[in-house]
Amino acid sequence: MAINVKLDDMLYARRMSLTELSEKIGITLANLSVLKTGKARAIRFSTLEAICEALDCQPGDILEYQQRDESDRNRDDADREPTAA
Repeated sequence: MAINVKLDDMLYARRMSLTELSEKIGITLANLSVLKTGKARAIRFSTLEAICEALDCQPGDILEYQQRDESDRNRDDADREPTAA
C-alpha cells in the first residue's frame, strides 16, 4: 500500500492509548485498530478531523505517502476485481 498510517507514532508521542483515543472521538476500538494496522481501505474526513483534533496534529502527521516500485503496482492491479465496461 502506498499510504502508510503512522497513528501508533502519534499516540506514542501524545502518550495516549488507542482506547483513550476511541473514547475521545467516539469511534469504535475495532475501527481504529483497522486504521492503525494499515488494513483500512479508506478513512472519512470527519474521522481524520476528529483524530487530528484529539491528537493536536495535522493529517500529514498520521498519513504518509510512500512511492511504490513497479512490482507492487502490478501485484495490486492483479488483486483488483475487474470492472464492467
